Amino acid sequence: MSDSTTRKLKVLVYSDDVNTRQQVILALGRRPHPDLPELEYIEVATEPVVIQNMDAGHVDLAILDGEAVPAGGLGIAKQLKDEIYECPPVLVLTGRPQDAWLATWSRAEAAVPHPIDPIQLADSVVALLRARVPAQA
Repeated sequence: MSDSTTRKLKVLVYSDDVNTRQQVILALGRRPHPDLPELEYIEVATEPVVIQNMDAGHVDLAILDGEAVPAGGLGIAKQLKDEIYECPPVLVLTGRPQDAWLATWSRAEAAVPHPIDPIQLADSVVALLRARVPAQA
């Protein structure tokens, strides 16, 4: 597909809590910024499915819930960054703002604390996805 506006950006949203996944999706909507293509969400509730999707190489951004159990998103983020060559950007949802150091340890490109602030989440996601979309002439 040569026209980048037709390809949707795939965003993996991982949490064991369906409500957290829905909060993320509702906060971002289909198109968080007019300069970006539409988003397509891959909702995931377990670590093995996160790894499977990321290994497949079709994800543009992963949003991982650091509070998920039994596998937290921070540990998964570190594993993805260690194991996947040219891993797509990762945003982690932390339990509180003071946990930002854990996001740094996990090598995630961005962190947003719970409770999710839709504006902060959208700003972070747009910044991460802009780098994945070729500039429009």
